Amino acid sequence: MAVPALTPHTDPPRSVPLREARTRFSQLVALAELTDAVTVVTRDGDPRPVAAIVPAAAARSGAQARADADRLATVTAGWARRLEEQHRRSSQRHAAELGAVRAALAEAWAELDRRVVPGSDPTLARLRAAHADLLAG
Repeated sequence: MAVPALTPHTDPPRSVPLREARTRFSQLVALAELTDAVTVVTRDGDPRPVAAIVPAAAARSGAQARADADRLATVTAGWARRLEEQHRRSSQRHAAELGAVRAALAEAWAELDRRVVPGSDPTLARLRAAHADLLAG
């Protein structure tokens, strides 16, 4: 039974000498078509690859590969711009919300100071010390 074409292969491509590839060509093509297997063809007696039998979907020209790389670079740059803009807006929103919290906290402490003499309650003194960094900003 044939393996589905979408099965991921982690095996390294098989390597066959040219003479063997000639005699098994139909079998190697069927293997590429059915299992997405890659077969590297070498010269007889030389282990360096000279060609490959790959599934048709994997075969692309140099121009196609460059066009894909250019398209990927354009898309990546677009997403980078969008992410940077989102980060900028998020930082502005955070700064505005932090300013609102600081203003509300300052207002709450001002009201507490009007109702309780500052320094008379140790719990309030601890809370004021804990909020000092927010009140100073």
